[in-house]
Amino acid sequence: MSLLLPLPQPSATLSPFTVVTSTLRLKPLPSLKPPRSTPNSTLSISVSPPTTDSNVTTPKKVLLPIGFGTEEMEAVILIHVLRRAGANVTVASVEPQLQIEAAGGTKLVADTSISNCYDQIFDLIALPGGMPGSARLRDCDVLKRITCKQAEENRLYGAINAAPAVTLLPWGLLKRKKVTCHPAFFHKLPTFWAVKTNIQVSKGLTTSRGPGTAYMFALTLTEQLFGECVAREVAEFLLMRTDDDNVSKKEFNEIEWSVGHHPPTVLIPIAHGSEEIEVVTLIDILRRAKANVIVASVEKTLGVMASQGTKIVADKLISDVKESAHDLIILPGGTAGAQRLSKSRILKKLLKEQNSAGRIYGAVCSSPAILHKQGLLKDKKATAHPSVLDKLEDGAVNDAVVVIDGKLITSEGLSTVTDFALAIVGKLFGNGRARSVAEGLVFAYPKK
Repeated sequence: MSLLLPLPQPSATLSPFTVVTSTLRLKPLPSLKPPRSTPNSTLSISVSPPTTDSNVTTPKKVLLPIGFGTEEMEAVILIHVLRRAGANVTVASVEPQLQIEAAGGTKLVADTSISNCYDQIFDLIALPGGMPGSARLRDCDVLKRITCKQAEENRLYGAINAAPAVTLLPWGLLKRKKVTCHPAFFHKLPTFWAVKTNIQVSKGLTTSRGPGTAYMFALTLTEQLFGECVAREVAEFLLMRTDDDNVSKKEFNEIEWSVGHHPPTVLIPIAHGSEEIEVVTLIDILRRAKANVIVASVEKTLGVMASQGTKIVADKLISDVKESAHDLIILPGGTAGAQRLSKSRILKKLLKEQNSAGRIYGAVCSSPAILHKQGLLKDKKATAHPSVLDKLEDGAVNDAVVVIDGKLITSEGLSTVTDFALAIVGKLFGNGRARSVAEGLVFAYPKK
């Protein structure tokens, strides 16, 4: 199957940073796996999509508000999935400025201010969770009025994590609706209407539990906007699998990842066109595990425009870290992003030194091809996105989403990056901490 999906157009104003973008073209990806669901949920969602005229080509409009402390995985997964499906997603800041720092420290830049959205009509309003992000959304009067009008006029709205209990409940938008939320906030919900499911759809309102259920939440909203066929197509593109696939991690030449007694330092280089769900998931999960994560831009600016138009601000330029040693270097994917990473001489030097010093390195999605080109996969087992897996030649592993070989770790990327990040946590800190982080995400950590 192939679906022509329009990429989002960048906002005319990219404050507080300037980027130069080129057209990114998505190609149909071969060998995509069957969709994968989170526990207690299925891809086949029992929600009838709204009746629409098949000749109407106007994009569906989606409002996604963010504020200080918004959960970055949830926000970016929603942005990525809905834009991938063809929606026109407006990311609106409820703060006085467009740039916000999310719950895990990721710096995101909104497209516009929420005040500019007041007179617009949206097909869907989707609220990410996180604290204090959900409280910041709750306290925004403009957003409250927009969302209450959305509900009154029977248009779609949804919330995840803390947002159902912290944001929608005080606004009176949960009345006579079955609803779920993050387990830590479940006690705040009305007892009779609260349900412990990963996804709950009730009279135009869709709710979900946390970052680990965000893909299913986004796909549920996609199905309501565009129908089951589009939702399934996007799920395949994201490399989601069913619970029956029973593929996760394979490890070769097992050794302990010892980094001493200090918190491990992790370098994540990013570029225009990097896959935002991979970048943000890695940052969020590794920081939850208490790793010292440094996000470095290989561009001339700290700000980058990711593959689906998300604006991310790095912590440093790659030139600022060229003399530093890092316990782990991880390359995110994205076709255009990987190409730009591969052109960075500083990054190439850092990777060569990482290998020579016997330190840990890895890549996801299309970026294992960078390691292969530099000879860093020689005599190693690795995996990658199906579209580049054959480039890895004899070392390619095609029956696992995460492959570890000594101090090398690789993954297929996209939705599998959660498994990838948790595998890193398990190697650096032990399975106990990885399981604890997974529970906070509401993500099923592998039993083995």
